Amino acid sequence: MGRGASTKSLVLATALAAGGAVAAYAATAQRSTPPIARYEMKAGTISGMGAMGGPGGGAGGKRPGAGAAMSMMFGGGRNSARHELDLELGSSLAPTGGAPRADHFIPAGMKLGASLALKTPVHTAGTSAPDQFQRPRMRMLIFWGCGEHAPKGQPVVIDFSKLGAGSVPPGLFSSSVPVDNWVNEASSRTYGRWPSDDGKYAKPDSMLPGAHRVVANYAPEMDFTLSHDFMAALRASSATQAGGSTLLNWSLVPDATGYYAWVMGGKGDGQQMQDVVWWTSSASREFGGGLSDWLSPATVARLVANRTVLSPQTTNCTVPAEVRQAAPNFMYAMIYAYGPEESFAYPPRPASPNVVWHPQWEARIRYRSMTGMMLGMPGMGGMGGMADSGDEGAPPPKCQPKKKKKGLGALGGMLGGVITGQLPSDDGCR
Repeated sequence: MGRGASTKSLVLATALAAGGAVAAYAATAQRSTPPIARYEMKAGTISGMGAMGGPGGGAGGKRPGAGAAMSMMFGGGRNSARHELDLELGSSLAPTGGAPRADHFIPAGMKLGASLALKTPVHTAGTSAPDQFQRPRMRMLIFWGCGEHAPKGQPVVIDFSKLGAGSVPPGLFSSSVPVDNWVNEASSRTYGRWPSDDGKYAKPDSMLPGAHRVVANYAPEMDFTLSHDFMAALRASSATQAGGSTLLNWSLVPDATGYYAWVMGGKGDGQQMQDVVWWTSSASREFGGGLSDWLSPATVARLVANRTVLSPQTTNCTVPAEVRQAAPNFMYAMIYAYGPEESFAYPPRPASPNVVWHPQWEARIRYRSMTGMMLGMPGMGGMGGMADSGDEGAPPPKCQPKKKKKGLGALGGMLGGVITGQLPSDDGCR
């Protein structure tokens, strides 16, 4: 037999072996049917500036008032953190005995009473004025990767004035990390969620471990025991470097599977946003999508391997100097610590792959911790839970603030400008 024939025989044998392996896997891969119901819990810890808004920020799970928000802005709440908890139940069954009802009976450590009521949204038909598209005039400058300076080819510039109505710039959001809508109203015959209208929110001292039970008139009863609690607060700081870059530092969070950071900034004339600047810590151009959501440990491990997410041992990342140069008006940073996952099902998956699995229900809970802070604002202390060593103690501006003009104004206006394209009025003290 010649060398060519030998090579062909080897290729054929390899193909047959691979085909046999695939066939064997297909024959032994366990078949299953969709569960009647799915239940999803999302538990988060929010610190720094992110803890200023939203439910669960104060005692009793209530929203912080204006005084508390101002205290946190200027250092009084630097170590404050709040908890968030989202519950969603989706089922293929219709409710029995009237309107949909669902209750999640919780351990005493949650300090929210005996149970949480999941409510089914009621949608009413209504009329609304047609959307009037106003083409934004601003640009978006996209940077990515940790380092003193942005590499060649950055930033990528998207001119919104050249986009059609409703158009989304291609490649703006991550395609490899889609949002995982495991439970949602659209795919459920009956659906319930919490927080609802019961006035309850997760408290800063709520604890999750213990026995949980979900009872509904449109889903099988679910019983499971959680072992993980809310993750520890993520503490972060920022420091301006000599070359103009910004060093982000954060504390290691137990149980974290990986970290991800982004910075949103802007440049404008005081009234109108001209440029929106977006940077992420990913080594490749991966933005948005599921990266701002709750991610499974398996997904995070894959993203750490391809350098989209920073490893769980990482405690810092440098924002390139070009980002600050492109966003002189403000820069707001968010840092995420992805956490563990607990999964439950009934009946349990059969040990034999030859037995078809017919689960009645499946439940899972995912965890994360995140923090937010302004970068480069004197006296703000980084707003992530630790001092900003680059700007802490800077003297106040010597100018006299001008009379404020109409607009979004103040801190919320700067962040809102990212979405609306309008900056707050300039006080003349930059």
